[in-house]
Amino acid sequence: MGVTGAEIGVIGGSGFYSLLDGMTDVAVTTPYGDPSDAVAVGEIGGRAVAFLPRHGRGHRLPAHEVNYRANMWALRSLGVRQVIAPVAVGSLRPELGPGAVVVPDQLVDRTSGRAQTYYDSGAAHVQFADPYCPAGRAAVLKAGAEAGQAPVDGATMVVVQGPRFSTRAESRWFAGQGWSLVNMTGHPEAVLARELAICYTALALVTDYDAGVDAASAVSQAEVFEVFARNIESLRDLVCRVVPTLPVPSARSCPCPAALDGMTLPFDLP
Repeated sequence: MGVTGAEIGVIGGSGFYSLLDGMTDVAVTTPYGDPSDAVAVGEIGGRAVAFLPRHGRGHRLPAHEVNYRANMWALRSLGVRQVIAPVAVGSLRPELGPGAVVVPDQLVDRTSGRAQTYYDSGAAHVQFADPYCPAGRAAVLKAGAEAGQAPVDGATMVVVQGPRFSTRAESRWFAGQGWSLVNMTGHPEAVLARELAICYTALALVTDYDAGVDAASAVSQAEVFEVFARNIESLRDLVCRVVPTLPVPSARSCPCPAALDGMTLPFDLP
């Protein structure tokens, strides 16, 4: 596979703007506009990888302005069929402190006004009961355990519109529903991946306690970026450990490749 193609995608979150030295930038256009940045293509452990900074390099795009449809379409058009997606999250649980790495298993959407589907015509309803790839989740957990990082297995992540952080009342309400993490970018990214039959695994780094955890907690942007910067190397190392362990596209046995079986789509997949 040449430098213009890849089988695995990594979407970098806040503060995660590059993956490896020596990657080749590939400009991709899509029917939905331009992705957040050029896609950097390289190789990890013999696997072709495409890296896309979700917010653009230098964090040009706030969460509500990211062109999620273009990002996922661009990755699929390069051959990507599996995505690892690091995200910065706030914690709604006292036991999940800053620096904790969590592999969510559920998602709650509290965003508004975002383009969250490719299916603007016809009757195409994707199954989304389990939003994350079980094989990808297992690979991240195994790689983390082997590296001595021991990610937390399972959590519900609520995705809010942003760009503001939650009020204390909102934060306490989220926690009262049994949710553990709060984030601004996990939706519609995950569902768009499902609509393209791409395996998608979120990898959450806790950067702060959300406002409702205790009377002292009140997250700031500076705090989020500082904690993410402090942990970026270990997070990058975990991603690089996971990539070679993912199944090759033709050997995927998870439900994700069959997500569109029996459906009539309003377009041809790239």
